Amino acid sequence: MAAPWRAAWAAVMVMAAAAAAVSAKECTNIPTQLSSHTVRARLQASPGAAEWRLRELFHDHLNPTDEAAWMDLMPPPRGGLPAAAGGHDHEEFDWAVLYRSLKGQLPGGGGGGASPASAAAAGPFLEEVSLHDVRLDPDGDAAYGRAQRTNLEYLLLLDPDRLVWSFRTQAGLPAPGEPYGGWEGPDVELRGHFVGHYLSAAAKMWASTGNATLAGRMSAVVGALRECQRAAGTGYLSAFPAEFFDRFEAVRPVWAPYYTVHKIMQGLLDQHVVAGDGRALGMVAAMADYFAGRVRNVIRRYSVERHWASLNEETGGMNDVLYQLYTITNDQRHLVLAHLFDKPCFLGLLAVQADSLSDFHANTHIPVVVGGQMRYEVTGDPLYKEIATFFMDTVNSSHAYATGGTSVSEFWSDPKRLAGALTTETEESCTTYNMLKVSRHLFRWTKEIAYADYYERALINGVLSIQRGRDPGVMIYMLPQGPGRSKARSYHGWGTQFNSFWCCYGTGIESFSKLGDSIYFEEKGERPALYIIQFIPSTFNWRTAGLTVIQKLEPLSSSDQYLQVSLSISAKTNSQFATLNVRIPSWTSLSGAKVTLNDKDMELTSPGTFLTISKQWDSGDRLSLQLPIHLRTEAIKDDRPEYASIQAILFGPFLFAGLTTGDWDAKTGGATAAPSDWITPVPPESDPQLVTLVQESSGKAFVLSAVNGSLTMQERPKDSGGTDAAVHATFRLIPHPQGGASATNSTASVTLEPFDMPGMVVTDKLTVSAEKSSGALLDVVPGLDGSPGSVSLELRARPGCFLVGGGEKVQVVCGGVRKRGGDGGTGFRRAASFVRSEPLRRYHPMSFAARGVRRNFLLEPLFTLRDEFYTVYFNLGS
Repeated sequence: MAAPWRAAWAAVMVMAAAAAAVSAKECTNIPTQLSSHTVRARLQASPGAAEWRLRELFHDHLNPTDEAAWMDLMPPPRGGLPAAAGGHDHEEFDWAVLYRSLKGQLPGGGGGGASPASAAAAGPFLEEVSLHDVRLDPDGDAAYGRAQRTNLEYLLLLDPDRLVWSFRTQAGLPAPGEPYGGWEGPDVELRGHFVGHYLSAAAKMWASTGNATLAGRMSAVVGALRECQRAAGTGYLSAFPAEFFDRFEAVRPVWAPYYTVHKIMQGLLDQHVVAGDGRALGMVAAMADYFAGRVRNVIRRYSVERHWASLNEETGGMNDVLYQLYTITNDQRHLVLAHLFDKPCFLGLLAVQADSLSDFHANTHIPVVVGGQMRYEVTGDPLYKEIATFFMDTVNSSHAYATGGTSVSEFWSDPKRLAGALTTETEESCTTYNMLKVSRHLFRWTKEIAYADYYERALINGVLSIQRGRDPGVMIYMLPQGPGRSKARSYHGWGTQFNSFWCCYGTGIESFSKLGDSIYFEEKGERPALYIIQFIPSTFNWRTAGLTVIQKLEPLSSSDQYLQVSLSISAKTNSQFATLNVRIPSWTSLSGAKVTLNDKDMELTSPGTFLTISKQWDSGDRLSLQLPIHLRTEAIKDDRPEYASIQAILFGPFLFAGLTTGDWDAKTGGATAAPSDWITPVPPESDPQLVTLVQESSGKAFVLSAVNGSLTMQERPKDSGGTDAAVHATFRLIPHPQGGASATNSTASVTLEPFDMPGMVVTDKLTVSAEKSSGALLDVVPGLDGSPGSVSLELRARPGCFLVGGGEKVQVVCGGVRKRGGDGGTGFRRAASFVRSEPLRRYHPMSFAARGVRRNFLLEPLFTLRDEFYTVYFNLGS
């Protein structure tokens, strides 16, 4: 979401990173004025085909199916020429001729317009299933169920009166309570956008959970907005004055008023479609009528080109929501208005298949593509299918990070140049939300596994990563991709519950409300078919087939590298015939794979295809899959040879991050080395060996910590996990094979391994090293202070020498205990004693150790991290 000040700031950030200014690209609707050199080159290389495509897009752009609706947009007479002199009549004739020629209705069928075959809705496509029929398993995979519950908690914290405060004030109605802050503040031009997102999220969360409290809250918001719209009396509904649209139409600075209006319209439409609120549809239609009037006035007073010029300001998914509205109302005016928001200068680049995305504001334009996809579904125009396909392929091949996300400082960088874009301000969360929409449409159209694989990757790494654990209402704007970065240390950092409300808060609450909307898709008919494309523990009430499908997953582990999925069937009556199609993802392999139906082995299809089973299904039928998950590396999208070594590490669809403040040099052992040669699982038996060593000093609790390769003492962090302080204060006490405790000897010999540096140990120099010499052995003995449960750490190679804390220092102190200090050694004994406490950090079940040049790395799934510093791209060397 680019406010004027944010666009300037983004340019400054890119300048600092790349030593070159990047400005938002503006485009017009006249092909010769397009700023893309790629388009010009394509036009010169193949003038016939490219020129036809541009003419098809630009000339056919305003191409409603109802001629009367088109004529209603006719421009006014030019130059004051009276009708009697042929002025207005002539222009009306030309306007009608243009329409008919574009539709191929003139004698001879000229005009290059849409063929009759493409005038009808496209399809058939896979159908979405209702969120009302999908329930995530709260006891299954913790990631999805936890994310949904955390989001529900946040939605229930939001006060309807505070949400609609600015709407009521704008409408001149009493506004009890206080407004929220952040981007919903009463002095912020974008105010109201989050309320639209809230209506969408609440509708989908209610459908997903049936929460009655949330149902009452969202109904109250709809009711309050209805009162505001009635008070306006024109159909206008917003939290800001209509004067914002005067500035928009005059192409003067204003912060994206149509972006906000899109959110409000979409929220109300979701309240109608998903939540069944009968008030909402009329409200959306009234808004559409009001804004149709405004657009019509711009075209009549100036020109359609003037309207298109205004679309260089962000308009969200106005075309998308209006196409959706048209599918409900069948009102041609809604179709015309939707088409007027299809930004032709951007879609034109994609129509000629030009990768000219660089310097475009990403989240301004992805929703335009989504709207174009709806146009394809509504009208059957194949050009818009080709546009979406090319766009998705282009982003994935040239502009996407290993998370599946895209953008740097909200803009697209040059194609295949991402190595220079590894910063903190990468992957705006909104872009991932919208790219998931693009891939979802494409999958429904084509059933291609690649789109389902992408959805899985972006959902896991790009969506689940933006919540801060179980903290409701704490999310991020950007997902940092640079080495040694933290989600907490970006320009925005973590947001707050009631004073952020960024654009990514709106898309965030929607994303976590609809986690169940892309697990299952269906084909209806006499022989119904179900497509299961995501592995998420859930229950689906398949009404079409009279079946209930229960999907369960075994917990994933780095030590047991298989995805174990079971699908249990329950039939409402006996022997229901149906087809199940289960995605076999591209990241798996046939080696070690297994599938059984009712405990009988079946032949498994190749990765990247569907396993298809058609049969009479009975209650008790059970399909089980065992899919191997492999480690692999993936090169960054950068075709310069000097960056070939920059690669990410993935485990199936999971992107892994190394806990590090900046070191990213991995040691693979050679160009032919497999990932398993230098990356090894953290075994389950390592977790019970974790400990945090605590010491009281001057009334404060301190913890032994390994920071920057040295041992020190730090105050015990208040947050028990998810911080670097917790990471640094956690150690693995590894028993020495020949130094264990016995019945007569309470001493145990161990090495002290820092949590984030697996395979490395603390030495007698109080540094961390990969050299496991005898100087690294410590004897854990009963605490010298005599306190129950305390321990002291004595150097095995130097008897009588102990690790001694005291404030923020750690040192090795040797000598007789009773001779230390003037207090008879009490202070020394206390400083040499620690309490073994529960570790502040635990290994994630999917944890690996990676070998590095200067240090080793603990790898954990990116989506599990909170405030820790991490690296997702490594520099691989031998």
